[in-house]
Amino acid sequence: MEERNELLITRLERWYADHARDLPWRHTDDAYKIWVSEIILQQTRVAQGYDYYLRFIERFPDVSSLAAADEDEVMKYWQGLGYYSRARNMHAAARDVVARFAGHFPSTYDDIRSLKGVGDYTAAAIASIAYNLPHAVVDGNVYRVLSRLFDVDIPIDTPDGKRYFAELAGAMLHRENARVYNQAIMEFGALQCVPSGCDCEQCPVQDMCAAYAAGCVGKLPVKQGKVSMKSRYFYYFAIECNGSTWLQKRVGNDIWRNLYEFPLIEMTREVDFLELQQSDAYQKLFEGVGRVTFTAQPYSCRHVLTHRIIYATFYTVHLDSVSSNISHLTQLPTTDIERYAVSRLTEMYLQWREK
Repeated sequence: MEERNELLITRLERWYADHARDLPWRHTDDAYKIWVSEIILQQTRVAQGYDYYLRFIERFPDVSSLAAADEDEVMKYWQGLGYYSRARNMHAAARDVVARFAGHFPSTYDDIRSLKGVGDYTAAAIASIAYNLPHAVVDGNVYRVLSRLFDVDIPIDTPDGKRYFAELAGAMLHRENARVYNQAIMEFGALQCVPSGCDCEQCPVQDMCAAYAAGCVGKLPVKQGKVSMKSRYFYYFAIECNGSTWLQKRVGNDIWRNLYEFPLIEMTREVDFLELQQSDAYQKLFEGVGRVTFTAQPYSCRHVLTHRIIYATFYTVHLDSVSSNISHLTQLPTTDIERYAVSRLTEMYLQWREK
């Protein structure tokens, strides 16, 4: 077993030397920059995250500059990436690093793991890539590679599965060269041992792959459950009056927390405009404003998140005057909307409106 693992490690690292993508975070051992790349790449493809990383590092080149920034600015630089809790956690963690570690990014697994938003995988990735510490990474790519190499059908989304693969990854780890090995196995899963359509005939470890020998590559890894999706129905009002518009900041423990959006009425089901007008929320929003003029056709779309499907409709509205039910929101010149961090959904409406 030990001999086989050593041969696997050697082949994976050789493959990585020949095929690794040229990415900016691979040309540094700065733990802060590696941390930023890892957080950005959670739930985000490299192609999408690449430019975000460059812009983020240009504006926040070190942990102190990130800690000193206003949260609204951090969220604006994150706009479009989704999963906005990542940005909020990064900002909080940066301030924690300044407070607890005098602005020096921590250099031990436990200290890295103690930062907000950093889990086992991220801590292992930073510790190994920045400091070459012997901590094995287990992400989606690693689950796939290991489950196929060893033909393991234990569901990866169960406690037993997570424990088993963590132990297997630790046993496979090249402890003296954790920095290279961890990146190699993740990159191998991203480029070669892909979810479907992988080219097993060109695989450098095909002869050592138990799933290939058993003819079950496409069936691994195994997952136990499916994510249940909840539908939500959002009706937005982009209000304009005398060159101004109004936004509200999302608060509470819900999607898009601390992002800005137009005044919103959420309904429990899809409704037509007549029913919307008759709702208490609509009556309250436009109470005492005088004439309400709809200046464009509604913009409607379906927006899919991890656990939710948002059915959204945006109404573009002109008012002759505003009431206290609106004036307490954030008022800004209509031309300044781009300065505020908004969800991808709202960004889609703004792009549609500019056409």
